[in-house]
Amino acid sequence: PMKLMQLCVGMVRTNCYIVYDEATREAAVIDPGDNAKSILHAVNEERLNVRYVLLTHAHFDHIGALKNLHAATQAPVFVGEADKDDPSHMCHDLLLYTDTYREGDELTAAGLRFRVLSTPGHTPGSVCLLCENTLFSGDTLFAGSYGRTDFPGGSDAAMSASLKRLSTLPPETRVLPGHGPASTIADELRTNPYLRGGF
Repeated sequence: PMKLMQLCVGMVRTNCYIVYDEATREAAVIDPGDNAKSILHAVNEERLNVRYVLLTHAHFDHIGALKNLHAATQAPVFVGEADKDDPSHMCHDLLLYTDTYREGDELTAAGLRFRVLSTPGHTPGSVCLLCENTLFSGDTLFAGSYGRTDFPGGSDAAMSASLKRLSTLPPETRVLPGHGPASTIADELRTNPYLRGGF
């Protein structure tokens, strides 16, 4: 079964998630936004082997610890195809990647399967990652809100379509966003007007 650690890192308090399989101790790190030292400390404390680093998008506040984390673990780094050339100019030279993923790709680490949902809007290459019944929603869907679309590469129309798509996930799906508290699709359908098409 999937186990989860959450670290809140950096100036804009980005959620970095360490997802791992208890039996194999193999892990994926999602959005290492800053403070590589504390991420690596958490990994070492739990004796985890980082198999993947997965990015929901390439903004600087989600990739600040990426180069140090990669140097320490040598784990492959995945970013959405359309974000790899930094169309938003918000990577600040922090981006490093070994692979790209796109809609429908599946990655398996240690019995944990991540399905890639392409959810442009915040950035052209934004993705959400679905693992079991948990959605890592990056800066697409927040509790009660959604990610900004006014940065270069952002799009209201794309965001609206992405939110509509997420609204069709099973209601019990846990939502773990890039910033702020966790939620569920059911709660968002009830309380988040943007998910109900009021974009």
